Amino acid sequence: MARTGSGSLRRKTRLAAAAKVAREASRPGSPSIGSRIGAIPRMISASASGRYPGLSRLKLALLGVGVAYVVSPIDAVPEAFLFVLGLADDVAVAVYLAGALFAETDNFLEWERMTAPPTINGQAY
Repeated sequence: MARTGSGSLRRKTRLAAAAKVAREASRPGSPSIGSRIGAIPRMISASASGRYPGLSRLKLALLGVGVAYVVSPIDAVPEAFLFVLGLADDVAVAVYLAGALFAETDNFLEWERMTAPPTINGQAY
């Protein structure tokens, strides 16, 4: 019985995280999904080179492992045998990644805004 309760709690936690991401993405003044996606390569580059201190190399590596897990055909719980459970673990990792990337890109875009040189008519000064 406790197992069902903890599974239900995990499911509610994942749904709450997904709802938070959706709410934050639609918040007025927040960066769009497109600008967040466009910021990911810059964030990775700045983090890997050490220019951006907000994302450690360890966390960057863990996010990479999560992406590899979701897209990899090798899985901890194979979909072929346990279809629902096999998809559930992929969905859980994908929801975590979406939430983590959402938070990290928000922090990165704010850092870019704060560290960018002042511009006038598109010219940096």
